[in-house]
Amino acid sequence: MFITLEGPEGSGKTSHIPPLVEYLRGHGYAVFPTREPGGTSIGEQIREILHDLKNAEMHPRTETLLYQAARSQIVEQVIKPRLADGEIVISDRYSDSTIAYQGYGHRQDLEQIRRLVQYATDGLVPHLTVLLDLDVEIGLSRKKKGEEWNRLDAYTVEFHRRVRTGYLNMAKTEPHRWVVVNAEREWDIVQAELRKAIMEKLNP
Repeated sequence: MFITLEGPEGSGKTSHIPPLVEYLRGHGYAVFPTREPGGTSIGEQIREILHDLKNAEMHPRTETLLYQAARSQIVEQVIKPRLADGEIVISDRYSDSTIAYQGYGHRQDLEQIRRLVQYATDGLVPHLTVLLDLDVEIGLSRKKKGEEWNRLDAYTVEFHRRVRTGYLNMAKTEPHRWVVVNAEREWDIVQAELRKAIMEKLNP
């Protein structure tokens, strides 16, 4: 099964994945965690370029294409082989991030973006996507206090609001795939809800 965690900056995706993996392994599942962009040697190099604050002049199309390059590599090198071996793959971000950020955020043509994503992923769609949703100003405030502050974080609050709107629109469009979790609550409450959503998908 392929599971992805999505959400605005500071929603807690990265902090929730290790305990989720431990929980699922404790229930006997083979689980492999990964992240985007990254997850492969090539992807991690692209990640550095994308996130470097010095690359402020990067055009949205360049940004979009770099994300697809990293994504195509991880799909072929990591995700597909792991799924073929019967493992659960949990990814910190995936293709829906491109629709949200490069599509809604940068106001690029959504159909063009979707075609690029289709090509980069070879049509691989997650079985479950959990949206960790929260007010973008709360999320950005959290991000400043904790993890790395990168080039995309530095975009305007209005950009990040468009990203959140994009995520919520996608969740409404595909309710069979998406679960929306309120990430403004206490960490333990959010983690419990994540576990519940995943176990319900694994054991329908």
